[in-house]
Amino acid sequence: MTMPHAAITTEFILGGQKSGKSRRAELLARDWLAQAGDHRAVLIATAEAWDDEMRERIARHQRDRALRVPGLRTIEEPRDLAAAVARHSAAHTLVVVDCLTLWLTHWTMPFGVETMNIEQKQALAHIWQAQAAMFLEAIRQSPGPVVLVGNEIGLGVIPMGREVRAFVDALGTLNQQVAQLCPRVTLMAAGLPLILKEPRP
Repeated sequence: MTMPHAAITTEFILGGQKSGKSRRAELLARDWLAQAGDHRAVLIATAEAWDDEMRERIARHQRDRALRVPGLRTIEEPRDLAAAVARHSAAHTLVVVDCLTLWLTHWTMPFGVETMNIEQKQALAHIWQAQAAMFLEAIRQSPGPVVLVGNEIGLGVIPMGREVRAFVDALGTLNQQVAQLCPRVTLMAAGLPLILKEPRP
């Protein structure tokens, strides 16, 4: 699969599970590396292996990435995404963040959240708002392109549980904030890209 010959820029790629989001991000990284000898690409992975199935999924992704994009360096950072983006951004470096949905999960639905009282949950919400603001600023200040991968999960029925509804709302808000920042926004469906937003000429 070859990417269209459009200038590589900061891009938000969203879609459902197995829609082709990560593959598009990897192809952008591959094309970026091929453009110039001094180009670099870094993937910041937010996934954490909490069970055997997730460990195998992460290992499979790592193997596949190594074959598809040999020059793509992987950094694991499940929580402090703003600092990771700021640390690895450079004019000749493309940064891939995969994915925003898991990052949000780490902050808003951590292990033990069901036993927290109202005050603790409110404090957690304030911490998340601060983290999101720092992350958005890191994207804004990045000297090189940043490719962000996230899920679109708000197309189905309204969830029953309060916590799940709050998560869907938080992800929808984050997606809108990221989409406003990015010159290009792409919705993936069945492996096919639908361009929702293009850079202004």
